[in-house]
Amino acid sequence: MLNRSFTPFPILITERLVLRQLVISDEQEIFTLRSDSEINKYLNRQVSNTIEDARNFINKVNENINKNDSLYWAITLGDKNILVGTICLFGFSDENSKCEIGYELLTNFQGQGIMKEAAEKVIDYAFNTIKVQKIEAFLHRDNQSSIKLLDKFSFRNSNEPDKTNPELICYHLTNSIDNLK
Repeated sequence: MLNRSFTPFPILITERLVLRQLVISDEQEIFTLRSDSEINKYLNRQVSNTIEDARNFINKVNENINKNDSLYWAITLGDKNILVGTICLFGFSDENSKCEIGYELLTNFQGQGIMKEAAEKVIDYAFNTIKVQKIEAFLHRDNQSSIKLLDKFSFRNSNEPDKTNPELICYHLTNSIDNLK
């Protein structure tokens, strides 16, 4: 059985980052993330057209956290409380002891190792606190930045196309002591 009790919300801290819960004051940054055509190029999701869309998204995310259905962190730089990206765990399966990971970063913060630092902390949390045995990531086959990030953590291509979208590929990482070394 997975340890899915997300109250109080788990704030994760790294050398440069604070991963905290989304708040309504993040609405502008969430709007930017969810309306940026470059960020959304590989994502099949509803684009935010208004600040109200972003606000509704934040509320829905927090409802899912309150139900222990998902975790969704705002990635902030340690010295500032401004959201630069997000990372989440969702699609939990108690039966299969697994979950899915997703992430996105504002364009002007990409290429600085921020997502690697955040993902390392979240993967560690998933394996050692929630006790999942497997983390999956579904990504567009052309999303080279995401593939490179997953490769750094030894995620493996499942070599099975997604049944609903053949453009997506599934990568997975199983829990072993060597994963985060």
